[in-house]
Amino acid sequence: MGKSELDNLIEFFRMAGQLKRVPRSGWVEVGVDSPESVADHTFRTAIFCMILSDLQDLDRSKTLQMALLHDLPEVITGDLTPKERTEDAKEKEDAAIKQLLSLLPVRLLERYLKIWLEYEESKTREAKAVRELEKLEMALQAKEYQKAEPSIKGIERFIKSADRVITSPEVRKLLSCILDSDR
Repeated sequence: MGKSELDNLIEFFRMAGQLKRVPRSGWVEVGVDSPESVADHTFRTAIFCMILSDLQDLDRSKTLQMALLHDLPEVITGDLTPKERTEDAKEKEDAAIKQLLSLLPVRLLERYLKIWLEYEESKTREAKAVRELEKLEMALQAKEYQKAEPSIKGIERFIKSADRVITSPEVRKLLSCILDSDR
């Protein structure tokens, strides 16, 4: 790799690292004190994907890559709430992932863009699993905030959102355990 390619790679890593400073806007909206960052959410989603892909015989590499890429555009667009997800916002998110991935060597840009698009289309077993696990992570975080800050209003909507999206029996069992837990 030449100097400019290395510089681009460092810029990609720097930009990806900015997710550590992007707060999850839904938690901000309901008044969570010191809400998690998008990177925090992405990390635990990736952990879920690592474990569940092995338990469900999914392509672990692909699910981990989807988990790590799924919110990467938020470095540029910010974390959007569901009501902010308009067609215009979708176009900006598409442009943002292409902008970020353009810093990588072409073969990686093409591979990761294909994986990101697979996640967005949500047709494969891996993409559907990552979508459900991302919501499962959100439900677990909601329960943790609910326990830590019982006075916060509106946390229940995150749990209801996860309940609507999660359909696979294995992940529904995990969701039930989370919802029934006092931890």
